Amino acid sequence: MITLEAIYVLMGLLTGGIALVNARDDSNPRRWRNTLFWGVYALLFFAGSYISSLASGLLVIVMVATAAAGLGQGTRESVTAPQRATSAQRYGNRLFVPVLVVPFATFLGSLLLKDLTLNGHPLVDPKQVTQIALGVATVLGLLTGFIMLRPPAAAPIVEARRLMDSVGWAAVLPQSLAALGAVFAAAGVGKVVSTLATTYLPLGSPVAAVAAYAIGMALFTMIMGNAFAAFPVMTAGIGLPLVVQQYGGDVVIVTAIGMLSGFCGTLMTPMAANFNIVPAALLELHDRYGVIKAQLPTALILLAANIVLLSLFAFPR
Repeated sequence: MITLEAIYVLMGLLTGGIALVNARDDSNPRRWRNTLFWGVYALLFFAGSYISSLASGLLVIVMVATAAAGLGQGTRESVTAPQRATSAQRYGNRLFVPVLVVPFATFLGSLLLKDLTLNGHPLVDPKQVTQIALGVATVLGLLTGFIMLRPPAAAPIVEARRLMDSVGWAAVLPQSLAALGAVFAAAGVGKVVSTLATTYLPLGSPVAAVAAYAIGMALFTMIMGNAFAAFPVMTAGIGLPLVVQQYGGDVVIVTAIGMLSGFCGTLMTPMAANFNIVPAALLELHDRYGVIKAQLPTALILLAANIVLLSLFAFPR
């Protein structure tokens, strides 16, 4: 049966390859720091399920110390800017095909893989179908890019190194913050949030409770960098006890729009590195926070709209 370990192996190969490319790039004055950072990250992917929590924690500390010392970026490129411009002009919008393969294949995989069996046993771990489908889809997108563009064999890992070095340590944030959200939920932070909200906020009406929940989801997402990390904390603290239980809100509508409110926070924070910092690096923007500044008005409008939608439709008439 294919489990999440297969995805960890793929990520280990990616980050290990980035470490190797860094080690060979003498144009980066801090190449050995980069090599250590990405090499340890690769080790965690490969061995994290088999070593003790203490050992994993020590390796994370090594990564933190290395990042604090400062990572660097090489100047060597696999292709020049004129070559990239020529290639973009040649392929035009077809360049988006490998990218679009990923969401479409993930969607299909999440529907089809769960029903596949081998000798009467599920082919894919039923609890991890979506994540495994995403991993398979990413590989399919890579193969599609190879077939279409016919780049040198080393181009994907060389370009992955360039992107990850541009983003730096922030590339680790999504995984780290999602784990932190689980820790917060297990530690009972939701109860603390509920106590603070009921003590210090004027929540005497359904609209006030809805506003507190939606804005709280956005703010906590901005801090955590991940709406999935913020969701269990804010829903346990405000969404369920106040909006649903106290005022009778529909739990499906409340949680669905509550998550959308969290996504509004995602648009406004550099902590969501994969959404906001990586695109800035990909587009080679001069302003590292240019994506966030462009998204800010939309995020605020959507957050206000979510509060209105919750107020109108979450409570049975």
